[in-house]
Amino acid sequence: MSSFPTFFDHIREFVDITTQEFEQVPGYFTVKKLKKNRVLIRAGEPVSHTYWVKTGLLLSTYVDPNGKEHIIQFAFENCWVTDQCAFYNNEKAQFTITAIEDSEMLSISFDDRERLCADMHKMETFFRRKANDSFAKQQKRMLTYLTSDAKDRYDLVMSEYPPQVKRLTKKVLAAYLGVSRETLSRPIKTKR
Repeated sequence: MSSFPTFFDHIREFVDITTQEFEQVPGYFTVKKLKKNRVLIRAGEPVSHTYWVKTGLLLSTYVDPNGKEHIIQFAFENCWVTDQCAFYNNEKAQFTITAIEDSEMLSISFDDRERLCADMHKMETFFRRKANDSFAKQQKRMLTYLTSDAKDRYDLVMSEYPPQVKRLTKKVLAAYLGVSRETLSRPIKTKR
């Protein structure tokens, strides 16, 4: 785990954990590498792991009944990614998660995550606080998308992920924002 010092820093954003305590954590995780354009999770298949991204970029998508693809999440460095409903409820995935860059992640199974939380109260607190943070961000994004114009949605993404957004193609960013690619090719203006 010494090759993942940023994971220790990530955990410390949410809980006060010592280096000695952290040394117990790696045994619960495995390293997962994924080449660009490879699928991590496929819609319709079971999901038994959640992933913390060390390097790379992954894209979570949903295809609606009409065949339209919707971008649900980007997972950059220090992000967690999985199909949450499938992971927590032992269901089949609704989302497909694909690496759009070569990626390296830490992987933990549902059972190992439960065991880690039972064995180490600080990690249970970490996962709870991290989930709360994620839920709050998702709610903010949902409200922005329901009530705001393209400019506000763009500003939200830029404020949350300024350097990472530059790694996205205009097509992918436009789909995430719910605008056309052409809209991103010109300055985004507020509706009047």
